[in-house]
Amino acid sequence: MTALAGTVRHARYVIGENPVTGLAFALFVLIVFVALVGPYIVPIDPLASDTVEALKSPSLRHWFGTDQLGRDIFSRVVVATRLDFGIAVWSVVLVFVMGGLAGVAAGFFGGWIDRIVGRVADTIMAFPLFVLAMGIVAALGNTVTNIVIATAIVNFPLYARVARAEANVRREAGFVEAARLSGNGDVRILAFQILPNVFPILVVQMSLTMGYAILNAAGLSFIGLGVRPPDAEWGIMVAEGAAFMVSGEWWIAFFPGLALMVAVFCFNLLGDGLRDIVDPRRRT
Repeated sequence: MTALAGTVRHARYVIGENPVTGLAFALFVLIVFVALVGPYIVPIDPLASDTVEALKSPSLRHWFGTDQLGRDIFSRVVVATRLDFGIAVWSVVLVFVMGGLAGVAAGFFGGWIDRIVGRVADTIMAFPLFVLAMGIVAALGNTVTNIVIATAIVNFPLYARVARAEANVRREAGFVEAARLSGNGDVRILAFQILPNVFPILVVQMSLTMGYAILNAAGLSFIGLGVRPPDAEWGIMVAEGAAFMVSGEWWIAFFPGLALMVAVFCFNLLGDGLRDIVDPRRRT
């Protein structure tokens, strides 16, 4: 309980003393709130088309304007937050389970487990990651589930290597030797000694790769391999609006692109803040 209270006090100190970190956490809370309740509070149906209102610039009725089908862009941007945020969350959870556990096992046990995990990570990294994600989605089909799987696979080497390095350092630590001398087996040591010490580092990595997961999903949608229309998704909306930039309808691509930029910016800064919170060397 004392350790938890100390962590909370340090977190409050980091957020309070660093305005950029405080902004990142505030943006994160806002994104989560919009993802949870946004679809229920949007003023206009995001799928409702009205050709009379097509290509209207931002106004009091349509805050972000309308697209070529007369759909309200503000409502579509808000609704798309849940889909993009959900893809990011589920992809990092999946890669945390796959890459994190595989890396911890490789670093702790070594031997053939280490060689297999290392070869799998090297094989994935031999491909350009976005091209590999394209190939996986094209082979499996462009569904949300397959986008999550593809994003998790391309991030596997990063999590596996970070977890392996941290577990490899700690497997000879004094607290591990003490647990082993107390009669604990390898599995129990791995679960109760190694994983709790590696987990904070992976949490920081999860925050950093959530931004990449959103970019990856938007990129796949932009080239036609992601979420299918008419579902609202930031990448699709940017792709649809790009064709109208030349004729002056800038708002169609601008506002979804702005939401995408803010989300990635938030998660990158959030990762820096979490690093300051979980790193004991930064505590005073």
